[in-house]
Amino acid sequence: MAGGKETPRQKMIGMMYLVLTALLALNVSKAILDAFVAIEENIQVANQNEFGRGEEKKADLQAVATDKTTPDVAKKAQRLMTFVNKIDELTAKQVQYIDKLKLDILKECGENIDQKGEGFIIKTPFDSKFPLRPIRMDLMKVDGKDKYDEPMKVMGIADDIKKPVGEGKKLWDSYLGYRKELIELVVSSASTDEKKYFFKDPNINTADQKEISKKLDKAMNDVIMDERDMVKKIYASLTKQEYADMHEGEIKDVHWIGRTFDHSPSVAALASLSSLQKEILTARADAVTLIRQRVGGGEYSFNKIMPLAYGPSIANSGEEVEIQVLMAAFDSDKQPIVTVNGGSLRETKEGKGYVTAKGSGSELKLSGTITILNKSGIPKTQTWEHTVKIMKPQGTVSLPEMNMLYRGYNNIVEGVASGYDETVLSGNGVSLTKSGNQYIGRVSGTGREASITISGRNNVTKKTESLGVFKFRVSNLPPPQLYLGTLSSGSSASSSSVKAMTSLFMKYPPEIPLKATFDVGQWEVSVTGAPRTVQGSGSRLSPEAISLIKQAKPGNTVSISGKFKGPNSGFAACVIKVQ
Repeated sequence: MAGGKETPRQKMIGMMYLVLTALLALNVSKAILDAFVAIEENIQVANQNEFGRGEEKKADLQAVATDKTTPDVAKKAQRLMTFVNKIDELTAKQVQYIDKLKLDILKECGENIDQKGEGFIIKTPFDSKFPLRPIRMDLMKVDGKDKYDEPMKVMGIADDIKKPVGEGKKLWDSYLGYRKELIELVVSSASTDEKKYFFKDPNINTADQKEISKKLDKAMNDVIMDERDMVKKIYASLTKQEYADMHEGEIKDVHWIGRTFDHSPSVAALASLSSLQKEILTARADAVTLIRQRVGGGEYSFNKIMPLAYGPSIANSGEEVEIQVLMAAFDSDKQPIVTVNGGSLRETKEGKGYVTAKGSGSELKLSGTITILNKSGIPKTQTWEHTVKIMKPQGTVSLPEMNMLYRGYNNIVEGVASGYDETVLSGNGVSLTKSGNQYIGRVSGTGREASITISGRNNVTKKTESLGVFKFRVSNLPPPQLYLGTLSSGSSASSSSVKAMTSLFMKYPPEIPLKATFDVGQWEVSVTGAPRTVQGSGSRLSPEAISLIKQAKPGNTVSISGKFKGPNSGFAACVIKVQ
């Protein structure tokens, strides 16, 4: 653009392009700054919502604390209110401190923060009647939206973004201190005269959720069991990565304050501070909600919930079952009153009555009433009924292969104990090993008979009952047949078919449905009319044996005898007539 050979016209065009590029950059910058303003506005709305959510739960707890119809519950709520008030004092201090930082940034940027109301930056100033509610601002009224040196100076990172000082360091420490004190108040508020709960802060400063969860699990030993997940959620919501790299690793170990406010325009810095207020107000609302759940409210008081699933405990294979799942709420301070017809009430706890009865006939019908009291002490009674189908205990045993047990063989045994959700088999003269849904039976000894006992186990009642003893005959495995290739003993085959066979097999014919395997041992081959025999071992015929078989002519007989090895051992023969 500034080259000596350019004409005045070319230089003018180049200057126009430069000005246009600058104007476009300014428009982009303005659009980004306006986006920060919109984001901050949304955060402020969310802050008002979280503030209101916490106030609603606090008002609910206060209503229970002043309810004279349930003095014991009211007393419990009053004690919890003291902890909620401490939480609010702690939260208000944190919210107001962050508001002060916002005003410090605006003041450092030279903005007008003295005038308040519609049309000014400070739309809604601090109100001592609502100490937890953040100041309401209109950042569109900020003139120096793009100033970033001033926020860095206020946040103590003007000299070193890695190690904030002044208000930046104070903000970080205050934020962690709030997390620690908030969780300690929430956990200790669950303590009673009989049981004390407390929390020791593990001081976690990482963004790795798995690591956060792992470290918090170790710190939950002295936190009430039902509240651990919620306590972990509140703690994690106030946890940040203290040190991390910036600019794709070019700058190492930068503090969170430095990463957040480094060269951050004033409106972006204010949005970040408002976001911190939202996290604090959300944690406060969650904490008050958790405390509120410990006492009843409304017409009926419920302070505990539990999942319940109802359905058949036993079903046959292929049968469709229906399970009813619901969430039950109950008041641990007031257990229901249960009456029973056809059985007896064992105990009442966790909002449920536990009924026991013995089955007889084809079905057992149970009924009764359940009564709970509302906050005014007025009883509410409902009837209930339940029918249990009674199944006659019986058992069957089947051997899919045959009605006999064989020595040296993995006999497959199946058993079904009808009316029970688990079948148990035991043997006398046969050892049984579970394999999937079946058993493997191995016969021991030389006896001619073995027995299998079938029992049914109810995994609900943990009771086991013997349903019968079944006897079986015991026999040695039948010997296998020797095959020349695909040709079985006693068969007739053409000369070409016989000569094509080169291997021997020991196996059962199709009519014996046993899955035993055998190996071919020593063998001898002879052909009628041939002057000699050939001997060998293994399933593959030797070249000499193959040559001998090829000498067989129509009318000759090929005879093979051999040993076999497997579950048992012995001899087998194969005689084939050549056609």
